[in-house]
Amino acid sequence: MAGQKPDEKVIAAWLAEHEQEMLSLLEALVNTDSGSYFKEGVDAAGDVIKEFLENRGIQCDTIPVETHGDALRATVSGASHGGNRPIILMGHRDTVFPRGEPERRPFAISDGRATGPGVADMKAGLVMNAFVLAAFAELGCAPAPLVGLFTGDEEIGSPSSAPIIAREATNARAVFNSEPGRISGNVVTGRKGGIFFQCAITGKAAHSGGNFSDGISAIGEMAHKINAWHAITDLDRGITVNVGLVSGGQSVNTVAPEAVCEIDTRFIKLADRDWLISEITRIADQSFIDGTAASLIIKGEFKPLEQSPGSADIFELYTEAGRDSGLTIAGEFSGGCADSGITASVGTPTICGVGPVGAHVHSPDEYIELNSFVPRAQTLARTILRLKVTE
Repeated sequence: MAGQKPDEKVIAAWLAEHEQEMLSLLEALVNTDSGSYFKEGVDAAGDVIKEFLENRGIQCDTIPVETHGDALRATVSGASHGGNRPIILMGHRDTVFPRGEPERRPFAISDGRATGPGVADMKAGLVMNAFVLAAFAELGCAPAPLVGLFTGDEEIGSPSSAPIIAREATNARAVFNSEPGRISGNVVTGRKGGIFFQCAITGKAAHSGGNFSDGISAIGEMAHKINAWHAITDLDRGITVNVGLVSGGQSVNTVAPEAVCEIDTRFIKLADRDWLISEITRIADQSFIDGTAASLIIKGEFKPLEQSPGSADIFELYTEAGRDSGLTIAGEFSGGCADSGITASVGTPTICGVGPVGAHVHSPDEYIELNSFVPRAQTLARTILRLKVTE
């Protein structure tokens, strides 16, 4: 490890010494109920993080969000020669689970793994970010300003946080998004983008026996549209369309006067975004059955994470820092979406999946590997110290 700077050894030791405190904070966060639509719970998770950081002298500002969880912005000052462009450590506090899940499945440790709702996605990453910020605040060796951004609605497409994230990232020199590390130990260097639509269809009700011909079936129209939407899928281009939720109708003996569906679309290239929206809209506007009408809205959107030359440079630094932390790390592509696509889309070098290693997210089997916690934190800290920040 001859290439390490003295500060790296000090901060790596500091992080190792605080491992048990990391687990205590993780337990508190996992046991805080914070489903995406439970604003009070997501904000309570923010209070846990804010208390930890403020107790260590780190300034924390709350960015109010009316409908979903507020955003929390923590700042650590950097060396005077590093300029004002910050390095962002990012993560989301919300989970996919229903109310009461932490009571049913509280945080637990067994066989070298921690479990509980959101433990990997992504409360372990939030804890790691908080401790890296605390280490730099205490040791005073940050090469540039550090910003910890803790948002509250990523699991539903960041409808409120996306503009906050984009604004913060626009002037940043680098973003590290602490989504869970892959089970392989790798990080994420590319992700699909996603757009989530809702389509409401209207028809005309009629008795399905007595005057069937007077009815216009919204469900029948939906069936035609679903087939057309699914036909957009082009696996060679990385484009998929899935109608995952459907509802409609009035009764079994009534021609359906209304129907609603929700559509998940994924794509690899930002250049495909407008084309995909156009195709989904074209089919929504087309009436396969005369007399039906449809309205289409976008409920949420993620931009794809495409690796830029700047992101590749930071990834190279990160893998070298990983070797000095005892890790072998490569990059992986993920079909899942994340807020890292937002930061990459504004031109900021971004790496995703730098959190502790975990698996089976969004399920009762979700876990993190405890032995990855400190080495991943050390790798992040070493990478920050190695960034070129003289401009």
